[in-house]
Amino acid sequence: MRGSRTFGILRAGRMGVAVSRFAPLDKVPCPALAGFVSREVEDDIAHLLLRPLFDEEREALLLLGFDAFGRLVHLERIEGDTTGRCIIAPYRWRALVEAGIRTALMAHNHPSGIALPSDADIAATHEAALFLRTMGIDLVDHLIFVADGHFSFRTAERL
Repeated sequence: MRGSRTFGILRAGRMGVAVSRFAPLDKVPCPALAGFVSREVEDDIAHLLLRPLFDEEREALLLLGFDAFGRLVHLERIEGDTTGRCIIAPYRWRALVEAGIRTALMAHNHPSGIALPSDADIAATHEAALFLRTMGIDLVDHLIFVADGHFSFRTAERL
């Protein structure tokens, strides 16, 4: 273990996924799951563009649209409601589609510090990918940011 970093182990079993903590209780475990990218090795888009757009206190969602040349042409930021959920209204999707995008990226944060996607995250990702695919747009990834790094649906092969 390096310095004061927090490490955790995820174990899958019949009862689901359990987290074992080997760090002080005031620290959040660093997920040891497929698809997790440590903050130290994040690419420039994740580290310099996306990460600064998130508040550590409140959940938010970003929808990014790219043209055929991979250039960012549209960005929608959606704030979480009082329950912490981010609801994507139809006009948000319309703005992306009308911008003439070819690929899309979803990203949101988990202020809890746990990068593991929830059932709602998984369902929303698959529904968005299907919806976009019907219009010839590819959802390239959905990233979930936490303080120590981010979870990538694409890297975890869950997209």
